[in-house]
Amino acid sequence: MAQRVLGTEDLFGGYMRAWQHMTDVARELFGAYGFDAIETPAIEQVDTFVHGIGESTDVVRKEMFRVFSGSLLPEMLERGTESHLKARQRMAMRPEGTAGVVRAAVEHNFVPQGGAPAKLWYAEAMFRGERPKKGRLRQFHQVGLEWIGASDPAADAECIIVLMEYFKRLGFDPDKLHLVINSMGDAACRPAYREAVRQFILDHADEMCEDCIERAELNPLRAFDCKNDHCREVMEAAPKVSDALCDDCRAHYAQVKRYLDEAGISYTEDPTLVRGLDYYTRTVFEVEVEGAGVGAIGGGGRYDGLMELEGGKPTPGIGFAVGFERIYLALQSLGVDLAGEEPGCVYVACMPDQRQAAFSATLALRQAGLRTEADYQGRSLKAQFKQANRLGARICVVLGSDEVAAGVATVRDMETHDQVQVPLSELAEQVASRL
Repeated sequence: MAQRVLGTEDLFGGYMRAWQHMTDVARELFGAYGFDAIETPAIEQVDTFVHGIGESTDVVRKEMFRVFSGSLLPEMLERGTESHLKARQRMAMRPEGTAGVVRAAVEHNFVPQGGAPAKLWYAEAMFRGERPKKGRLRQFHQVGLEWIGASDPAADAECIIVLMEYFKRLGFDPDKLHLVINSMGDAACRPAYREAVRQFILDHADEMCEDCIERAELNPLRAFDCKNDHCREVMEAAPKVSDALCDDCRAHYAQVKRYLDEAGISYTEDPTLVRGLDYYTRTVFEVEVEGAGVGAIGGGGRYDGLMELEGGKPTPGIGFAVGFERIYLALQSLGVDLAGEEPGCVYVACMPDQRQAAFSATLALRQAGLRTEADYQGRSLKAQFKQANRLGARICVVLGSDEVAAGVATVRDMETHDQVQVPLSELAEQVASRL
């Protein structure tokens, strides 16, 4: 029997309605803030992700699914390396959304010299070769937004405000949301800070895992994000970025906090928060749900150098992403049904000799925009009523020989069992008025 790949899920029924609801809420809320939808390819050149995410991250080193065409595979297996491949032949499945959107912004010149910022949002599947467990899949779904070309601290604050409002509209109790923020500095002050952290790791090498020792040379800040509990304990004594910010970064961060305070957004500062990707600069943020047990359900930050890494002009940017599967689990733990009720419908039931009339009635109802079902298996009228109940039909339209001869249909309310006869010429209008 064909089976789905481990770490993937089928979206259908209430689960699919939950995903659609998440995207509908995003479309309405993000649109109000001037963000337009974008969809980037699920497959990008490897360098698109390596440039921004960073070679030292677990995403690039361990989790990124690589893609090779069948014609290249035999030669690669023979050589045991991909070093001979051209950049366009080295591809990977999308592990996160920002890098692809920024690549698109560079390629299509979304932010021309002197032009207005580009404000984009997406709802797409992502792919990571992780060990599957609760809330962590190999194919998962994210909703995110990117604001490219805005350097003002107000953009940072507004992104966070939008994120918290999004969670509220999905059904989260704001009192159970825990927002954590930090500043990671920029190209002016972070190099010295990185060196201080690198030296700290090397000074405590006998207490750190092998990955962290390697990170000390590639990107020492990644050690703050290590999954090893003992490494995290050691790193609690490491130098804090809040003590190493330059004047500009310190002023930027202070202004972001003033805007959040004015908007009434509660937050906690965590100087060890670095997020999981290398492209972040200055403001970073993350949100967890109290008692949900699924980890962070969303987060993001500023990435002022990513456009250059992808081959574009120096252009600031900020954004966030939220995970559908974790949000679904978190809301379940709080007793909130993200899927909502299964949509009701109209059911057209008929005697066997009135199938043509039922076809016409069904067509008219659907053309009027009403969700309509009917029998396509030759069931008896009694069996059709049972099917209508299973489908959650709110109204059943009954067509018998006498009704059709008289040019009418019997419209039955499936909850109250009240019924009335209406002219076939007015069927769609009459049914719609009763829904």
